[in-house]
Amino acid sequence: MDKANVGSWQGAAQRLKEETYTLYLAYRDPRAPWDARIFVALLVGYVFSPIDPIPDFILVVGLLDEMVVVPLGVILAKKMIPGEVLTKCRERSREVMREGKKPVSQAAVVVALWLLLAAIGVFLAFRVEGCCT
Repeated sequence: MDKANVGSWQGAAQRLKEETYTLYLAYRDPRAPWDARIFVALLVGYVFSPIDPIPDFILVVGLLDEMVVVPLGVILAKKMIPGEVLTKCRERSREVMREGKKPVSQAAVVVALWLLLAAIGVFLAFRVEGCCT
């Protein structure tokens, strides 16, 4: 792989990081509509989740979520958020990235959400099993 390709990949990764943080900031902005905030929270949680619902080792489908679903989700999320909110959040995101600060990681929240959903699933599974016997 030559230096030009590596540079373009690094630039794309940096832009994706900025856009993801922009969406995170938009999610926290009270001027964003509630449906957009919920969608962005689900999208960011899906992207940063330590549990991959579609494992990458499954041919084609495993990589489909990162290559198609996530970018489409980002495009849809950006259309749902008002332009002035998105512009202000994008400026703040670039500012944070320029200063070299690391955005706050929400990994603990995502893990807690997955554990909560798993616990609810187990509870419902035992409840359904108990009602039929």
